Amino acid sequence: MSSSKEENNEIDIVVGDVTRFAKTVSETDVYLFAGITGDFSANHVNEQEMQKTSIGKRIAHGALLVGYMSACSTMMAQKASLAGSKRVPLSLGFNRIRFLRPVFLGDTVNIEYVIVEIDLEKHRARAAITVQNQAQETVAVAEHLLKWID
Repeated sequence: MSSSKEENNEIDIVVGDVTRFAKTVSETDVYLFAGITGDFSANHVNEQEMQKTSIGKRIAHGALLVGYMSACSTMMAQKASLAGSKRVPLSLGFNRIRFLRPVFLGDTVNIEYVIVEIDLEKHRARAAITVQNQAQETVAVAEHLLKWID
């Protein structure tokens, strides 16, 4: 693990680097995502059906939240590039994704992406991701792995 940019000059990020992304989840977001993925579950597109449940209204797709997490990853890659990184970061994937609370249409999600570990030998970084709603309730968490290639 590294914490100094001098040791880490090929990827130009350090443990503790953070990016943040915020987005109000709109009906358009959910319907476009449903159309792209084919996931037209009543959870996302049928208000009347959801009113019959304990949740009470439509919710955003969990995979849509992962897309917002990916936006933070892209921001971290751009941060490294602007700092002079000589390598290109690629996503190795998201691990330990958990959806802890529903995200309703109209909620604003705030994503925080924090570098928690760097493996210089493997040119990899691990980030912790936290997603909160406008009430500062944690609605999702995940880990993300980045690998820097030549």
